[in-house]
Amino acid sequence: MGSQVSLPLWVVVLMAILAILAALDRILIPSVRWALRRRANRAIEELNTKLKLRIQPFKLTKRQVLTDRLVFDPEVLRAAEEYSTETGVPYEVAMEKVGRYAREIVPAFSAYAYFHVGTRIARAVSHMLYRVRIGVRNDEALAAVDPASSVIFVINHRSNMDYVLVTYVAATSSALSYAVGEWAKVWGLSNLIRSMGAYFIARDSGEALYRKVLSRYVHMATAAGVTQAIFPEGGLSRDGKLRPPKFGLLSYMVAGFDPLGPRDVVFIPVAVNYDRVLEDRMLTSVANVEPGKKPVFGFNAATFARHFFRHLWMALRGQWHRFGYTCVSFGVPVSLRNYVEARRIDFRVLAPEPRRIEVERLGNELMEAVGRVVPALPVSLVSTAMLEAGDQPLTLFEIKGRVSSLIGDLERLGSYVHIPRADRDYAISVGLRMLTLRHLVIETDDTYRANPKELVLLQYYANAIVHLLKDRDTDIGGDVAARWTERVAPP
Repeated sequence: MGSQVSLPLWVVVLMAILAILAALDRILIPSVRWALRRRANRAIEELNTKLKLRIQPFKLTKRQVLTDRLVFDPEVLRAAEEYSTETGVPYEVAMEKVGRYAREIVPAFSAYAYFHVGTRIARAVSHMLYRVRIGVRNDEALAAVDPASSVIFVINHRSNMDYVLVTYVAATSSALSYAVGEWAKVWGLSNLIRSMGAYFIARDSGEALYRKVLSRYVHMATAAGVTQAIFPEGGLSRDGKLRPPKFGLLSYMVAGFDPLGPRDVVFIPVAVNYDRVLEDRMLTSVANVEPGKKPVFGFNAATFARHFFRHLWMALRGQWHRFGYTCVSFGVPVSLRNYVEARRIDFRVLAPEPRRIEVERLGNELMEAVGRVVPALPVSLVSTAMLEAGDQPLTLFEIKGRVSSLIGDLERLGSYVHIPRADRDYAISVGLRMLTLRHLVIETDDTYRANPKELVLLQYYANAIVHLLKDRDTDIGGDVAARWTERVAPP
Protein backbone atom coordinates (compact mmCIF):
# COMPACT_ATOMS: atom_id res chain seq x y z
CA MET A 1 0.00 0.00 0.00
CA GLY A 2 2.89 2.34 0.65
CA SER A 3 4.75 1.62 -2.60
CA GLN A 4 5.59 4.57 -4.78
CA VAL A 5 4.34 4.76 -8.39
CA SER A 6 6.59 6.49 -10.90
CA LEU A 7 5.18 7.92 -14.11
CA PRO A 8 7.13 8.97 -17.17
CA LEU A 9 7.38 12.71 -17.69
CA TRP A 10 5.47 12.56 -20.97
CA VAL A 11 2.50 10.90 -19.22
CA VAL A 12 2.42 13.65 -16.58
CA VAL A 13 2.57 16.33 -19.29
CA LEU A 14 -0.19 14.63 -21.26
CA MET A 15 -2.42 14.36 -18.15
CA ALA A 16 -1.81 18.04 -17.37
CA ILE A 17 -2.75 19.06 -20.92
CA LEU A 18 -5.93 16.96 -20.76
CA ALA A 19 -6.83 18.50 -17.39
CA ILE A 20 -6.33 22.01 -18.79
CA LEU A 21 -8.44 21.21 -21.83
CA ALA A 22 -11.19 19.78 -19.62
CA ALA A 23 -11.15 22.93 -17.48
CA LEU A 24 -11.33 25.11 -20.59
CA ASP A 25 -14.14 23.05 -22.09
CA ARG A 26 -16.28 22.86 -18.94
CA ILE A 27 -15.55 26.15 -17.16
CA LEU A 28 -13.68 28.84 -19.07
CA ILE A 29 -14.97 28.46 -22.64
CA PRO A 30 -18.69 28.42 -21.66
CA SER A 31 -18.09 31.49 -19.49
CA VAL A 32 -16.29 33.33 -22.29
CA ARG A 33 -18.95 32.25 -24.81
CA TRP A 34 -21.70 33.51 -22.47
CA ALA A 35 -19.90 36.83 -21.99
CA LEU A 36 -19.36 37.28 -25.74
CA ARG A 37 -22.96 36.34 -26.51
CA ARG A 38 -24.21 38.82 -23.91
CA ARG A 39 -22.01 41.54 -25.34
CA ALA A 40 -23.12 40.70 -28.90
CA ASN A 41 -26.80 40.82 -27.87
CA ARG A 42 -26.29 44.23 -26.30
CA ALA A 43 -24.54 45.43 -29.45
CA ILE A 44 -27.40 44.15 -31.62
CA GLU A 45 -29.99 45.79 -29.35
CA GLU A 46 -28.13 49.09 -29.66
CA LEU A 47 -27.81 48.57 -33.42
CA ASN A 48 -31.55 47.93 -33.74
CA THR A 49 -32.26 51.32 -32.18
CA LYS A 50 -30.35 52.95 -35.05
CA LEU A 51 -31.72 50.86 -37.93
CA LYS A 52 -35.00 51.69 -39.61
CA LEU A 53 -35.66 47.97 -40.15
CA ARG A 54 -34.70 45.87 -37.14
CA ILE A 55 -32.64 42.70 -37.40
CA GLN A 56 -35.20 39.97 -36.73
CA PRO A 57 -34.51 37.10 -34.26
CA PHE A 58 -34.72 34.59 -37.14
CA LYS A 59 -31.57 36.07 -38.64
CA LEU A 60 -29.71 35.76 -35.32
CA THR A 61 -30.71 32.14 -34.75
CA LYS A 62 -27.85 29.64 -34.79
CA ARG A 63 -27.27 28.19 -38.22
CA GLN A 64 -27.59 24.59 -37.03
CA VAL A 65 -30.98 25.34 -35.50
CA LEU A 66 -32.23 26.89 -38.75
CA THR A 67 -30.83 23.97 -40.73
CA ASP A 68 -32.66 21.48 -38.51
CA ARG A 69 -35.90 23.46 -38.78
CA LEU A 70 -35.59 23.40 -42.55
CA VAL A 71 -34.71 19.70 -42.78
CA PHE A 72 -37.65 18.66 -40.59
CA ASP A 73 -40.16 21.08 -42.07
CA PRO A 74 -43.34 19.04 -42.77
CA GLU A 75 -43.47 20.04 -46.44
CA VAL A 76 -39.79 19.17 -46.90
CA LEU A 77 -40.33 15.77 -45.27
CA ARG A 78 -43.27 15.13 -47.57
CA ALA A 79 -41.18 16.14 -50.59
CA ALA A 80 -38.43 13.74 -49.47
CA GLU A 81 -40.98 10.90 -49.31
CA GLU A 82 -42.23 11.71 -52.81
CA TYR A 83 -38.65 11.89 -54.11
CA SER A 84 -37.88 8.50 -52.54
CA THR A 85 -40.99 6.94 -54.11
CA GLU A 86 -40.41 8.43 -57.57
CA THR A 87 -36.70 7.64 -57.83
CA GLY A 88 -36.62 4.39 -55.86
CA VAL A 89 -33.82 5.54 -53.56
CA PRO A 90 -34.08 4.79 -49.81
CA TYR A 91 -35.76 7.46 -47.71
CA GLU A 92 -32.56 7.87 -45.68
CA VAL A 93 -30.65 8.77 -48.86
CA ALA A 94 -33.30 11.35 -49.76
CA MET A 95 -32.99 12.89 -46.29
CA GLU A 96 -29.21 13.02 -46.65
CA LYS A 97 -29.77 15.03 -49.83
CA VAL A 98 -32.16 17.32 -47.98
CA GLY A 99 -29.56 17.89 -45.27
CA ARG A 100 -26.89 18.71 -47.85
CA TYR A 101 -29.18 21.17 -49.63
CA ALA A 102 -30.15 22.81 -46.34
CA ARG A 103 -26.50 23.28 -45.33
CA GLU A 104 -25.76 24.83 -48.73
CA ILE A 105 -28.66 27.28 -48.50
CA VAL A 106 -28.86 28.40 -44.87
CA PRO A 107 -26.57 31.37 -44.09
CA ALA A 108 -24.67 32.06 -40.86
CA PHE A 109 -25.36 35.75 -40.24
CA SER A 110 -22.88 37.71 -38.15
CA ALA A 111 -23.77 41.30 -37.25
CA TYR A 112 -20.08 42.03 -36.71
CA ALA A 113 -19.12 40.66 -40.13
CA TYR A 114 -21.95 42.59 -41.80
CA PHE A 115 -21.65 46.01 -40.18
CA HIS A 116 -17.99 46.13 -39.17
CA VAL A 117 -16.45 44.28 -42.11
CA GLY A 118 -18.87 43.98 -45.03
CA THR A 119 -20.39 47.46 -45.05
CA ARG A 120 -17.02 49.12 -44.48
CA ILE A 121 -15.52 47.23 -47.40
CA ALA A 122 -18.60 48.08 -49.48
CA ARG A 123 -18.26 51.77 -48.64
CA ALA A 124 -14.53 51.85 -49.42
CA VAL A 125 -14.89 49.98 -52.73
CA SER A 126 -17.93 52.03 -53.83
CA HIS A 127 -16.20 55.36 -53.23
CA MET A 128 -12.91 54.16 -54.65
CA LEU A 129 -14.51 53.24 -57.99
CA TYR A 130 -17.41 55.69 -58.32
CA ARG A 131 -18.94 58.95 -57.25
CA VAL A 132 -21.90 57.51 -55.36
CA ARG A 133 -25.16 59.45 -55.40
CA ILE A 134 -28.76 58.91 -54.25
CA GLY A 135 -31.37 59.92 -56.83
CA VAL A 136 -35.07 59.57 -55.99
CA ARG A 137 -35.39 59.01 -52.25
CA ASN A 138 -39.12 58.73 -51.47
CA ASP A 139 -38.28 59.31 -47.81
CA GLU A 140 -41.87 59.90 -46.67
CA ALA A 141 -43.15 56.72 -48.34
CA LEU A 142 -40.29 54.66 -46.96
CA ALA A 143 -40.77 56.10 -43.47
CA ALA A 144 -44.43 55.04 -43.59
CA VAL A 145 -43.52 51.35 -44.00
CA ASP A 146 -44.36 49.36 -40.89
CA PRO A 147 -41.02 48.27 -39.33
CA ALA A 148 -42.61 44.90 -38.53
CA SER A 149 -43.17 44.19 -42.23
CA SER A 150 -41.08 41.81 -44.27
CA VAL A 151 -39.32 44.28 -46.55
CA ILE A 152 -38.09 43.08 -49.96
CA PHE A 153 -35.85 45.36 -52.04
CA VAL A 154 -36.50 44.65 -55.73
CA ILE A 155 -33.45 45.72 -57.77
CA ASN A 156 -32.43 45.81 -61.43
CA HIS A 157 -29.19 43.94 -62.13
CA ARG A 158 -26.56 45.93 -64.01
CA SER A 159 -23.33 44.66 -62.47
CA ASN A 160 -21.96 42.38 -59.78
CA MET A 161 -21.08 45.69 -58.14
CA ASP A 162 -24.81 45.94 -57.33
CA TYR A 163 -24.33 43.72 -54.27
CA VAL A 164 -21.59 45.99 -52.93
CA LEU A 165 -23.32 49.26 -53.78
CA VAL A 166 -26.76 48.41 -52.36
CA THR A 167 -25.23 46.90 -49.21
CA TYR A 168 -23.45 50.20 -48.58
CA VAL A 169 -26.44 52.41 -49.44
CA ALA A 170 -28.85 50.39 -47.26
CA ALA A 171 -26.43 49.98 -44.33
CA THR A 172 -28.22 52.66 -42.27
CA SER A 173 -31.60 50.99 -42.80
CA SER A 174 -31.05 47.28 -42.28
CA ALA A 175 -28.98 44.19 -42.97
CA LEU A 176 -29.96 42.78 -46.35
CA SER A 177 -30.15 39.10 -47.17
CA TYR A 178 -29.31 38.25 -50.80
CA ALA A 179 -29.71 35.18 -52.94
CA VAL A 180 -26.28 34.53 -54.46
CA GLY A 181 -25.44 32.22 -57.34
CA GLU A 182 -22.96 29.38 -57.28
CA TRP A 183 -20.26 31.64 -58.80
CA ALA A 184 -19.51 32.84 -55.26
CA LYS A 185 -18.81 29.35 -53.89
CA VAL A 186 -15.11 30.04 -53.60
CA TRP A 187 -13.12 29.04 -50.54
CA GLY A 188 -12.95 31.95 -48.12
CA LEU A 189 -15.38 34.11 -50.09
CA SER A 190 -18.29 31.73 -49.48
CA ASN A 191 -17.81 31.91 -45.69
CA LEU A 192 -17.74 35.71 -45.78
CA ILE A 193 -20.88 35.80 -47.93
CA ARG A 194 -22.73 33.46 -45.57
CA SER A 195 -21.69 35.57 -42.58
CA MET A 196 -23.21 38.57 -44.39
CA GLY A 197 -26.57 36.77 -44.33
CA ALA A 198 -26.64 35.75 -48.01
CA TYR A 199 -27.82 32.31 -49.10
CA PHE A 200 -26.64 30.31 -52.10
CA ILE A 201 -28.95 29.03 -54.80
CA ALA A 202 -28.30 26.71 -57.72
CA ARG A 203 -30.05 28.74 -60.43
CA ASP A 204 -30.09 25.91 -62.97
CA SER A 205 -31.28 23.18 -60.65
CA GLY A 206 -34.60 21.80 -61.82
CA GLU A 207 -34.80 19.06 -59.19
CA ALA A 208 -38.11 19.25 -57.33
CA LEU A 209 -36.57 18.27 -54.00
CA TYR A 210 -33.98 21.06 -54.14
CA ARG A 211 -36.61 23.59 -55.17
CA LYS A 212 -38.81 22.56 -52.25
CA VAL A 213 -35.97 23.00 -49.73
CA LEU A 214 -35.12 26.41 -51.20
CA SER A 215 -38.76 27.55 -51.31
CA ARG A 216 -39.32 26.58 -47.68
CA TYR A 217 -36.24 28.49 -46.54
CA VAL A 218 -37.33 31.62 -48.43
CA HIS A 219 -40.84 31.24 -47.00
CA MET A 220 -39.47 30.86 -43.46
CA ALA A 221 -37.25 33.94 -43.81
CA THR A 222 -40.05 36.05 -45.31
CA ALA A 223 -42.58 34.97 -42.68
CA ALA A 224 -40.05 35.83 -39.96
CA GLY A 225 -39.61 39.39 -41.24
CA VAL A 226 -36.08 39.09 -42.66
CA THR A 227 -35.20 42.06 -44.89
CA GLN A 228 -34.21 40.68 -48.28
CA ALA A 229 -33.00 41.92 -51.66
CA ILE A 230 -33.80 40.20 -54.95
CA PHE A 231 -32.77 40.74 -58.57
CA PRO A 232 -35.85 39.56 -60.53
CA GLU A 233 -33.98 39.65 -63.85
CA GLY A 234 -32.06 36.58 -62.69
CA GLY A 235 -28.80 37.75 -64.26
CA LEU A 236 -26.88 40.72 -65.55
CA SER A 237 -28.27 42.69 -68.47
CA ARG A 238 -26.21 41.90 -71.57
CA ASP A 239 -27.52 44.71 -73.77
CA GLY A 240 -28.16 47.39 -71.14
CA LYS A 241 -31.95 47.05 -71.24
CA LEU A 242 -34.08 45.80 -68.39
CA ARG A 243 -34.52 42.04 -68.79
CA PRO A 244 -37.84 40.22 -68.41
CA PRO A 245 -38.18 39.12 -64.77
CA LYS A 246 -38.01 35.57 -63.48
CA PHE A 247 -40.51 34.58 -60.85
CA GLY A 248 -39.02 31.74 -58.78
CA LEU A 249 -37.98 33.59 -55.62
CA LEU A 250 -40.94 35.93 -55.83
CA SER A 251 -43.29 32.95 -55.96
CA TYR A 252 -41.66 31.44 -52.86
CA MET A 253 -42.11 34.74 -51.01
CA VAL A 254 -45.80 35.24 -51.75
CA ALA A 255 -47.14 31.67 -52.03
CA GLY A 256 -47.82 31.34 -48.29
CA PHE A 257 -48.73 34.96 -47.60
CA ASP A 258 -51.65 35.41 -45.19
CA PRO A 259 -53.49 38.68 -45.99
CA LEU A 260 -54.97 38.68 -42.46
CA GLY A 261 -51.73 37.71 -40.74
CA PRO A 262 -49.74 39.94 -38.38
CA ARG A 263 -46.97 40.74 -40.87
CA ASP A 264 -47.26 42.47 -44.23
CA VAL A 265 -44.77 42.00 -47.09
CA VAL A 266 -43.62 45.28 -48.61
CA PHE A 267 -41.69 45.46 -51.89
CA ILE A 268 -39.43 48.49 -52.40
CA PRO A 269 -38.36 49.12 -56.02
CA VAL A 270 -34.69 50.06 -56.27
CA ALA A 271 -32.96 51.14 -59.49
CA VAL A 272 -29.23 51.47 -60.06
CA ASN A 273 -27.27 52.87 -62.97
CA TYR A 274 -23.57 53.36 -63.71
CA ASP A 275 -21.51 55.58 -65.94
CA ARG A 276 -19.33 52.53 -66.39
CA VAL A 277 -20.23 48.91 -65.74
CA LEU A 278 -17.11 46.94 -64.84
CA GLU A 279 -18.20 43.90 -66.88
CA ASP A 280 -19.60 45.79 -69.87
CA ARG A 281 -17.33 44.29 -72.56
CA MET A 282 -17.78 40.77 -71.25
CA LEU A 283 -21.56 41.17 -71.13
CA THR A 284 -21.94 42.71 -74.58
CA SER A 285 -19.67 40.06 -76.08
CA VAL A 286 -22.29 37.39 -75.29
CA ALA A 287 -25.36 39.55 -75.96
CA ASN A 288 -25.99 37.82 -79.29
CA VAL A 289 -25.70 34.22 -78.11
CA GLU A 290 -28.16 31.98 -79.95
CA PRO A 291 -31.46 31.36 -78.14
CA GLY A 292 -31.37 28.27 -75.98
CA LYS A 293 -27.60 28.37 -75.58
CA LYS A 294 -26.08 29.37 -72.27
CA PRO A 295 -23.32 31.99 -72.53
CA VAL A 296 -19.96 31.10 -71.06
CA PHE A 297 -18.37 33.72 -68.82
CA GLY A 298 -14.73 32.96 -68.29
CA PHE A 299 -12.25 34.58 -65.97
CA ASN A 300 -9.01 35.43 -67.74
CA ALA A 301 -6.26 36.07 -65.19
CA ALA A 302 -3.97 37.66 -67.78
CA THR A 303 -6.67 40.12 -68.90
CA PHE A 304 -7.52 41.00 -65.31
CA ALA A 305 -3.85 41.54 -64.44
CA ARG A 306 -3.31 43.70 -67.51
CA HIS A 307 -6.22 45.99 -66.68
CA PHE A 308 -5.37 46.10 -62.98
CA PHE A 309 -1.77 47.10 -63.46
CA ARG A 310 -2.64 49.57 -66.23
CA HIS A 311 -5.07 51.36 -63.93
CA LEU A 312 -2.56 51.18 -61.08
CA TRP A 313 0.10 52.77 -63.30
CA MET A 314 -2.34 55.51 -64.32
CA ALA A 315 -3.14 56.16 -60.65
CA LEU A 316 0.55 56.46 -59.76
CA ARG A 317 0.97 59.01 -62.57
CA GLY A 318 -2.09 60.96 -61.48
CA GLN A 319 -3.95 60.12 -64.70
CA TRP A 320 -6.56 57.76 -63.27
CA HIS A 321 -10.17 58.84 -62.90
CA ARG A 322 -12.93 57.09 -61.07
CA PHE A 323 -15.47 55.34 -63.28
CA GLY A 324 -17.86 58.27 -63.26
CA TYR A 325 -21.11 58.35 -61.32
CA THR A 326 -23.30 55.61 -59.95
CA CYS A 327 -26.75 56.44 -58.69
CA VAL A 328 -29.38 54.59 -56.66
CA SER A 329 -33.07 55.57 -56.65
CA PHE A 330 -35.96 54.26 -54.55
CA GLY A 331 -39.49 53.82 -55.84
CA VAL A 332 -42.86 53.83 -54.08
CA PRO A 333 -43.26 50.81 -51.74
CA VAL A 334 -45.81 48.18 -52.77
CA SER A 335 -47.77 46.52 -49.96
CA LEU A 336 -48.59 42.90 -50.74
CA ARG A 337 -51.56 43.11 -48.36
CA ASN A 338 -53.01 46.03 -50.30
CA TYR A 339 -52.16 44.38 -53.61
CA VAL A 340 -54.01 41.11 -52.90
CA GLU A 341 -56.94 43.05 -51.45
CA ALA A 342 -57.22 45.13 -54.63
CA ARG A 343 -56.87 42.02 -56.80
CA ARG A 344 -59.20 40.01 -54.52
CA ILE A 345 -56.88 37.02 -54.49
CA ASP A 346 -55.21 34.77 -51.93
CA PHE A 347 -52.06 33.09 -53.24
CA ARG A 348 -52.47 30.24 -50.74
CA VAL A 349 -55.70 28.93 -52.25
CA LEU A 350 -55.03 29.54 -55.93
CA ALA A 351 -54.51 26.54 -58.21
CA PRO A 352 -50.98 26.27 -59.68
CA GLU A 353 -51.77 27.85 -63.06
CA PRO A 354 -53.79 30.85 -61.76
CA ARG A 355 -51.12 31.37 -59.09
CA ARG A 356 -48.40 31.40 -61.74
CA ILE A 357 -50.33 34.00 -63.73
CA GLU A 358 -50.84 36.21 -60.67
CA VAL A 359 -47.18 35.93 -59.63
CA GLU A 360 -46.11 36.93 -63.15
CA ARG A 361 -48.49 39.89 -63.04
CA LEU A 362 -47.05 41.03 -59.72
CA GLY A 363 -43.47 40.50 -60.90
CA ASN A 364 -44.01 42.50 -64.08
CA GLU A 365 -45.59 45.36 -62.13
CA LEU A 366 -42.65 45.42 -59.72
CA MET A 367 -40.14 45.52 -62.59
CA GLU A 368 -42.08 48.35 -64.21
CA ALA A 369 -41.87 50.22 -60.90
CA VAL A 370 -38.11 49.63 -60.86
CA GLY A 371 -37.80 50.85 -64.45
CA ARG A 372 -39.62 54.10 -63.67
CA VAL A 373 -36.95 55.19 -61.18
CA VAL A 374 -33.83 54.24 -63.16
CA PRO A 375 -31.64 57.36 -62.98
CA ALA A 376 -30.32 58.88 -66.21
CA LEU A 377 -26.56 59.47 -65.87
CA PRO A 378 -24.12 61.52 -68.01
CA VAL A 379 -22.69 58.59 -70.00
CA SER A 380 -26.14 57.25 -70.93
CA LEU A 381 -27.24 60.72 -72.03
CA VAL A 382 -24.17 61.42 -74.16
CA SER A 383 -24.21 57.89 -75.62
CA THR A 384 -27.80 58.42 -76.74
CA ALA A 385 -26.92 61.74 -78.38
CA MET A 386 -23.89 60.28 -80.20
CA LEU A 387 -25.88 57.33 -81.54
CA GLU A 388 -28.60 59.68 -82.70
CA ALA A 389 -26.01 61.58 -84.76
CA GLY A 390 -24.82 58.42 -86.51
CA ASP A 391 -21.70 59.10 -88.60
CA GLN A 392 -22.15 62.86 -88.40
CA PRO A 393 -19.34 64.60 -86.48
CA LEU A 394 -20.61 66.92 -83.75
CA THR A 395 -19.04 69.93 -82.13
CA LEU A 396 -19.13 70.24 -78.37
CA PHE A 397 -21.83 72.90 -78.75
CA GLU A 398 -23.98 70.55 -80.85
CA ILE A 399 -23.54 67.72 -78.36
CA LYS A 400 -24.64 70.00 -75.53
CA GLY A 401 -27.69 71.03 -77.52
CA ARG A 402 -28.72 67.44 -78.24
CA VAL A 403 -28.17 66.25 -74.66
CA SER A 404 -29.98 69.28 -73.23
CA SER A 405 -32.96 68.45 -75.45
CA LEU A 406 -32.91 64.84 -74.20
CA ILE A 407 -32.68 66.00 -70.57
CA GLY A 408 -35.67 68.24 -71.12
CA ASP A 409 -37.68 65.36 -72.59
CA LEU A 410 -36.83 63.07 -69.68
CA GLU A 411 -37.62 65.68 -67.04
CA ARG A 412 -40.99 66.45 -68.67
CA LEU A 413 -41.74 62.73 -68.56
CA GLY A 414 -41.04 62.68 -64.82
CA SER A 415 -37.76 60.72 -64.96
CA TYR A 416 -34.87 61.48 -62.65
CA VAL A 417 -31.82 62.91 -64.42
CA HIS A 418 -28.67 63.23 -62.35
CA ILE A 419 -27.01 66.57 -63.08
CA PRO A 420 -23.70 66.73 -61.15
CA ARG A 421 -23.19 70.07 -59.39
CA ALA A 422 -26.56 71.14 -60.85
CA ASP A 423 -24.58 72.14 -63.96
CA ARG A 424 -25.70 70.67 -67.30
CA ASP A 425 -22.52 71.72 -69.09
CA TYR A 426 -20.43 69.95 -66.47
CA ALA A 427 -22.61 66.81 -66.65
CA ILE A 428 -22.25 66.65 -70.43
CA SER A 429 -18.49 67.23 -70.22
CA VAL A 430 -18.12 64.43 -67.66
CA GLY A 431 -20.05 61.96 -69.82
CA LEU A 432 -18.15 62.94 -72.97
CA ARG A 433 -14.80 62.67 -71.20
CA MET A 434 -15.59 59.13 -70.02
CA LEU A 435 -16.51 58.05 -73.55
CA THR A 436 -13.47 59.65 -75.19
CA LEU A 437 -11.09 58.19 -72.60
CA ARG A 438 -12.45 54.74 -73.44
CA HIS A 439 -12.32 55.47 -77.19
CA LEU A 440 -16.06 54.89 -77.58
CA VAL A 441 -16.20 58.38 -79.02
CA ILE A 442 -13.45 59.70 -81.31
CA GLU A 443 -12.31 63.32 -81.13
CA THR A 444 -10.92 64.84 -84.34
CA ASP A 445 -10.31 68.53 -85.00
CA ASP A 446 -12.60 69.67 -82.17
CA THR A 447 -15.43 67.44 -83.36
CA TYR A 448 -16.72 64.18 -81.95
CA ARG A 449 -18.31 61.11 -83.50
CA ALA A 450 -19.22 57.61 -82.40
CA ASN A 451 -16.47 55.05 -82.89
CA PRO A 452 -17.84 52.59 -85.51
CA LYS A 453 -16.05 49.75 -83.74
CA GLU A 454 -17.73 50.52 -80.40
CA LEU A 455 -21.36 50.98 -81.41
CA VAL A 456 -22.45 47.92 -79.41
CA LEU A 457 -21.00 49.36 -76.21
CA LEU A 458 -22.46 52.81 -76.89
CA GLN A 459 -25.84 51.16 -77.45
CA TYR A 460 -25.41 49.28 -74.16
CA TYR A 461 -25.20 52.55 -72.21
CA ALA A 462 -27.96 54.24 -74.21
CA ASN A 463 -30.24 51.26 -73.55
CA ALA A 464 -30.07 51.91 -69.81
CA ILE A 465 -32.53 54.78 -70.24
CA VAL A 466 -34.33 53.97 -73.51
CA HIS A 467 -37.33 52.51 -71.65
CA LEU A 468 -37.84 55.82 -69.87
CA LEU A 469 -38.87 57.28 -73.21
CA LYS A 470 -40.85 54.47 -74.78
CA ASP A 471 -42.75 53.01 -71.82
CA ARG A 472 -45.07 56.00 -71.38
CA ASP A 473 -48.81 56.31 -71.90
CA THR A 474 -48.94 60.10 -72.32
CA ASP A 475 -48.94 61.76 -75.73
CA ILE A 476 -45.62 63.45 -75.12
CA GLY A 477 -44.19 60.13 -73.97
CA GLY A 478 -45.35 58.41 -77.15
CA ASP A 479 -43.94 61.15 -79.38
CA VAL A 480 -40.58 61.21 -77.61
CA ALA A 481 -40.44 57.42 -77.51
CA ALA A 482 -41.02 57.10 -81.24
CA ARG A 483 -38.46 59.79 -81.99
CA TRP A 484 -35.70 58.36 -79.82
CA THR A 485 -36.43 54.71 -80.57
CA GLU A 486 -36.12 55.43 -84.28
CA ARG A 487 -32.89 57.38 -83.86
CA VAL A 488 -31.30 55.00 -81.38
CA ALA A 489 -32.10 51.76 -83.19
CA PRO A 490 -29.75 48.85 -82.48
CA PRO A 491 -26.77 48.83 -84.88
